[in-house]
Amino acid sequence: MSCNKNNYIGMVFSMTNEINNCIVAFIRDNMGTLSCPKTFRTGGNGTGLQQVDPLGSQGSITLSSDDKFLFVVNAGSNNISSFRICQWGLSLIDIVPSGGIFPNSLAINNHNLYVTNAGNPPKSAANVTGFHIDSDGHLSIVSRPSNNKLVVSEAVTNNLSVYNVNCNGMLNGPTVTPSNGVGPFGSAYLNNNLLVVAEVGPNALSSYRVMNNGALDVISGSVLDNQTGTCWVCVDPNEHYSYTSNTGSGTITRYRIINGGTLTVVEKYTKYTYYNRRPN
Repeated sequence: MSCNKNNYIGMVFSMTNEINNCIVAFIRDNMGTLSCPKTFRTGGNGTGLQQVDPLGSQGSITLSSDDKFLFVVNAGSNNISSFRICQWGLSLIDIVPSGGIFPNSLAINNHNLYVTNAGNPPKSAANVTGFHIDSDGHLSIVSRPSNNKLVVSEAVTNNLSVYNVNCNGMLNGPTVTPSNGVGPFGSAYLNNNLLVVAEVGPNALSSYRVMNNGALDVISGSVLDNQTGTCWVCVDPNEHYSYTSNTGSGTITRYRIINGGTLTVVEKYTKYTYYNRRPN
C-alpha cells in the first residue's frame, strides 16, 4: 500500500494481486477516512493467491519521490507497471519486464527504481534489477548518478545484502552480512547510513550502521515487541520513530530512534487504540 498527500487531501493506493492485477485508489480526507474507491488495471498479472502477504515482501507498490508516479509489481507476469497520478485517478504509462522471475519488492533511490525478483529456485535465482525513471514516468536502464547503497533483506537465507550503486546507477556487490535475528523481512534506510530491519522470527526490530564498505554494524539487536508476525516497517519523515506491523496479532508497534540509531519500544497500537484517540 502507498499514499500520496498534500495539505488536506490525498490518495491511498493498494494492489489486488488478482490474476488480472489492479490498483485500488481511495480518496483520503484530512481525518484519514478513505472513500470513493476506484479500480485501475495494471496491464499485468498477479499471482491470484488468496492469502496473507502472497508475495512475501514489503514494498510491492511504491510512489516516486515527487509523488507524481506510482509503480507496482506484477508477480504473475514478471513485469512492472508505472502510472501517472492524476486528480482522483491513475493513468497507465508503461509496462516493462522486471529482469527476472517473480518480482515482489520495489525501492526508489532519487530517480532510480529497483526491483527484487525472488526467482524460482532451483530453476531461476533471485536478482535485483535497476531502472531509471524518465521525466514522463517511463522506465529505462539506469543511467543517472546516485552513489548510494541498496539493501536487500533475505528471509530464507537470514542475510542482509548491501549493493553499491555506482556512478551510472548500476549495482556492484553485494556485501553480505548475517541478520542479527532470524527472518529479516521489511527494512527502511534512514539518513546518516542507518538501517532498521523487521525480523519475523523473534518478532523484533534491529538497527544497523551501514559502513562505507557495505558491512553492517549492529546498533540495537532484535529489540522485541512481544507481538506476532512482525513483517513490515516504516519510519516517520523526521526519522524519530519507526513503526512495525504485526500481522499475527493485528497490532502496530512504535519504536523510538535515539542516540544515532538506538531503538526502544514506546507502545503498541490496535485499531481500538486508533479509534479511541481519533478527534471528535
